[in-house]
Amino acid sequence: MDAATLDDFRAGVRRFVEREVAPHVDAWDEAGEFPRELYRRAAALGLLGLGYPEALGGTPCDFATRLVAVEEIARAGSGGLLASLFSHNIALPPILAAGSAGLQRRVIAPVLAGEEIAALAVTEPGGGSDVAQLRTTARRDGDAYVIDGEKVFITSGMRADWLTVAVRTGGPGAGGISLLAVPGDAPGLTRTPLKKMGWWCSDTAHLRFDGVRVPADHLIGAEHGGFRLIMENFNGERLVLAAGAVAFAQVAYDEALDWARQRRTFGRTLVEHQAVRHKLMDMRTRIVASRALLADVTRRLDAAGSRPDAETVADLCLLKNDATRTMQHCADAAVQILGGMGYMRGTKSERIYREVKVMTIGGGTDEIMKELAARQLGV
Repeated sequence: MDAATLDDFRAGVRRFVEREVAPHVDAWDEAGEFPRELYRRAAALGLLGLGYPEALGGTPCDFATRLVAVEEIARAGSGGLLASLFSHNIALPPILAAGSAGLQRRVIAPVLAGEEIAALAVTEPGGGSDVAQLRTTARRDGDAYVIDGEKVFITSGMRADWLTVAVRTGGPGAGGISLLAVPGDAPGLTRTPLKKMGWWCSDTAHLRFDGVRVPADHLIGAEHGGFRLIMENFNGERLVLAAGAVAFAQVAYDEALDWARQRRTFGRTLVEHQAVRHKLMDMRTRIVASRALLADVTRRLDAAGSRPDAETVADLCLLKNDATRTMQHCADAAVQILGGMGYMRGTKSERIYREVKVMTIGGGTDEIMKELAARQLGV
């Protein structure tokens, strides 16, 4: 998009958030979910199809454009909403990259239309980011695969109509892993909701597969070729996590600044106290720096296409760490500036403070990101 079109798009998303999202996020958090109808409304605005082919109901665009939607949805201050509304963006890319044309039409098109929900199921009770060691199995039985195992911490897992599931079809290690598209209503699949520190309105599930049969043509890509697809999928996930973290840091800063300009203590507004002004400037420094790194890595990813070089992947991992630390710092500082009000439900900073840890864990912990970056750089 050119600059003017992008500005118009941003303004449209902002109006959507102000009208359809922001007034309801507190109630949705308390309810533990948001209406399925929101998917259809977001799809009508074109939000769900960003980055996908027109033939499947999408709108081809670069990462920079997609991140505009992330930034604007984040203005509502709800990471749970952002995670579940866009859970398809970690579930569908492997299908788009390697799935058959028929599977793409069957799965991707209705999800982009907001009619169905998609989720990614990789993490297991015995392991998270160490994908090569996953234990859920899928054995070939005639014209089907039979799946047995468990997945945990699955975003949108309770109500997903489609699950992109990582399974072991071969021997140990990365070379024995495949991906399967599993219907949410498949016999033998059971789901249990999980209660969390944050992301309350995002349903999170523990999934059990007990002899779940899936047609063989639901295999995504080549058998035993799933590990590469999962690793490539992490790039987009980590970029969105970083963009969301920077956006939430900005939300916390904005709320703290607004409060500091109104709240009076000892005869002056909070912002007139030097200690508070300096705290706000520390927040702004981190946000500006993280946003600059985000812009640089986004530009490089867009230029590289589907195969970024090692240095870009390394910097993406480090960006994810930097952005989530910025969010953590700003959430803490905002709650401190708001004082008792920052501890109350109903403020954006309180919610962001609760949700920051899942941002530092999701897509790979701080420690894993450093190790992956070091390996990419040959350190």
